[in-house]
Amino acid sequence: MRHFTSLLATLALVLTPLAFVGCDDDYEIADTLWGVWEGDMYVQSEWGGETYYSSYSVIQFDKAPTHDDSGTGYWVDYYSNAPWDYFASHIEWQVRDGRIAIYSYEDDVYYYIYDYSLTDGHFSGIIENAYGDPMEFYLRKTAAPDWGDFEWGWGYSQDWGWDYSTRSADEKPVRKIAPRDE
Repeated sequence: MRHFTSLLATLALVLTPLAFVGCDDDYEIADTLWGVWEGDMYVQSEWGGETYYSSYSVIQFDKAPTHDDSGTGYWVDYYSNAPWDYFASHIEWQVRDGRIAIYSYEDDVYYYIYDYSLTDGHFSGIIENAYGDPMEFYLRKTAAPDWGDFEWGWGYSQDWGWDYSTRSADEKPVRKIAPRDE
C-alpha cells in the first residue's frame, strides 16, 4: 500500500504542471489577439431579398482589465455595393482551451474561431457562427481607427442603448458568414 501511495504522489507531481498549460496558452493567445485586425471575414448580409457581401472587415480585441483571456471590442464589416457603407457591432470575446468565442451584441449571435494560425502580424483560420456555418478568414494586424466615428448597429443611442426603431425588424439586414467560392 505504501508503494502505491508513493506512486500516486509521484504521478500527481508529474501531472500537476500539465494542468496549467491550457490556461497559459489561452493567455498567450489573448495577448497576441489584443489589438486591431483587418482583412477578409467573408461576411454577407441579406436585406430586401438581396444578398450583399462585405468588402473587408476590421476587428478590435481589447483585453478586460481583470481577465487575461477575454475582453470586449468592435467588429466592423464594410460593404461596397450595399444600401449601407458598414455594419458596426460591439463584441465580447474569450479564449477557452485555445478556441476563441466572440459574442456580437448587435447580431445577438456567437461566433467561434478554431483551427487557426495566429502570429503578431497575421490571423487566419476558420470562423463558425452559432448556426454551424464555417468559413475561412484572413486578417492582418493594423492601427486602430477612431471607433467613435461609427453609428453602431442599425441605430445607436448615446446612453449605450440600442435603438432599432429606424427600420422595422423585417427591414433589418441579417448578417451571416458568406459561403466562399472555391
